[in-house]
Amino acid sequence: MKPVPRQLTLDLPVEPRFGREDFLVSPSNAHAWDTFESWPNWPDRVLLLLGPTGAGKSHLSAIWAARTKACVLKATALPLADLPGLVRAPAILLEDADAAPKVENELFHLLNLVRESQTCLVITARHWPDSWGLATRDLLSRLRLAPAVEIGEPDDALVRAVLVKLFVDRQLVVDTSVVEYLALRIERSIDAARAIVEALDREALAQRRPITRPIAADVLRRLEGQE
Repeated sequence: MKPVPRQLTLDLPVEPRFGREDFLVSPSNAHAWDTFESWPNWPDRVLLLLGPTGAGKSHLSAIWAARTKACVLKATALPLADLPGLVRAPAILLEDADAAPKVENELFHLLNLVRESQTCLVITARHWPDSWGLATRDLLSRLRLAPAVEIGEPDDALVRAVLVKLFVDRQLVVDTSVVEYLALRIERSIDAARAIVEALDREALAQRRPITRPIAADVLRRLEGQE
């Protein structure tokens, strides 16, 4: 039997969709979703959004930022930021605060300015402030006092739902058995689901065949071998 000729594919990644309608609520993120839905009725001007990589922090905070017309920046950009100008924004989203160890002075100053202003600040991070390695005690104390919500690792139901949605977004028809097979084997993260669906899309196009469990198994083995 002759092998199926492979078709040349162009690596054109589909940008993640961060719209409100694209966020899937499940037990792992429901409390965080409800908290952001309750804005502006928050008990404090500062809120921490915590959770592992790939859990949906970026998506949820992007929905909030669009709704509030927030100024969005990475914590690593704080040293070059105009902090007094920043707090004149309707809201502020500061991303990946625990990945920026050399911005303690700027972060402390920003927190003080937020308290004196009419704006509010959401800070995203993977871990609680106690594990950031902060040397400024007053900064750590203020972060500890700020309300915080956590997003947990995606549960099984959310992983399945995300896989289905990603396939639909790419207009791929996939049997439910393939979704179940992948959901039990990939890392529990939205990033992992996005990576396997993107790889399967390329493989199906290259082989000019629908996505089946054998194809899914082969692609999954290849992805695991790259780690």
